[in-house]
Amino acid sequence: MTNQVKFYQTGTFTVGNRLLTPEQRSVQASLERSNALNSGHRACQGCGEALGARYAVDAAMRATQGQLIAANATGCLEVFSTPYPETSWQLPWIHSLFGNAAAVGTGIAAALKVKARKAGQAQSTVRLIAQGGDGGTTDIGFGCLSGMFERNDDVLYICYDNEAYMNTGVQRSSATPPAARTATTMAVGEAPGADFGKGKFLPLIAMAHEIPYVATATVADLRDLEAKVEKAMSIRGARYLHILVPCPLGWGAASHDTIRLARLAHECGLFPVFEAEHGEVTSSTPIRRQVPVQDYLKLQKRFAHLFAGDGDAATIARIQKDADKNIRRFKLMPEGETA
Repeated sequence: MTNQVKFYQTGTFTVGNRLLTPEQRSVQASLERSNALNSGHRACQGCGEALGARYAVDAAMRATQGQLIAANATGCLEVFSTPYPETSWQLPWIHSLFGNAAAVGTGIAAALKVKARKAGQAQSTVRLIAQGGDGGTTDIGFGCLSGMFERNDDVLYICYDNEAYMNTGVQRSSATPPAARTATTMAVGEAPGADFGKGKFLPLIAMAHEIPYVATATVADLRDLEAKVEKAMSIRGARYLHILVPCPLGWGAASHDTIRLARLAHECGLFPVFEAEHGEVTSSTPIRRQVPVQDYLKLQKRFAHLFAGDGDAATIARIQKDADKNIRRFKLMPEGETA
């Protein structure tokens, strides 16, 4: 049961945590936060993935009292945080290949289980997360991840979804949305951008494995993200958290719009925020005020071709249809209020 916290405006866009008791404050507002992803990394200005990783790993560190190991797939997060011989990580951190972070995580979890048995413990007090981007999760690492789910290995896998292969030049991944321009889905031809009817929404595939816990989150709602990480760390077995992390470089967006874009993705319905346990949706974050998809799309140059000239009303309407379907499917708004 979540306690509702009433925030008070302080005269700016900030919220005064001084008005909250220490136990009500977010992990990021606490002086005791671990700073698991510390300063000095080389992420781009406004990088959503850097924010998502810091929020998620700090929350996991608090939930485990610092008893945490991370396996990290190759990708943007690994490249900008660990340029040899430096690192910004303040916890035991292992770099895996692009496609086997889930398998490496499984191996670490197995080793921890054996060590606990030898020490006469029922289970290890040290916990494990594996993490990667959408390319290393939905594409290259998909087989290893499915195996981790099927075996119900005691690993929390976190996908930081920026919807393309940003580290290697913004190529399409199976998480790239329809009509988005990438280096491999150019904004030319009769159907510019990524094709409709392709790709995958991995949270639903994770749910099909009926693992103990699946959730989605965005960097726009810090408390929701932290609560889901802490809940995931209270559960044993395979768990999956899918976090939307806008990429200013790959999306062609202003660096100061990262949080705004993450919020709009949810409020227009294109990115549903929900929780599921053992294959069943248990809760969803409602949309307070639905916005049209063009409010979200217009802020990104990867969709600029949809608004050039007379615009592409048919494609925008098709994207809106997908958003409305998500709203109905995940019950993001009261029935009858869906656009």
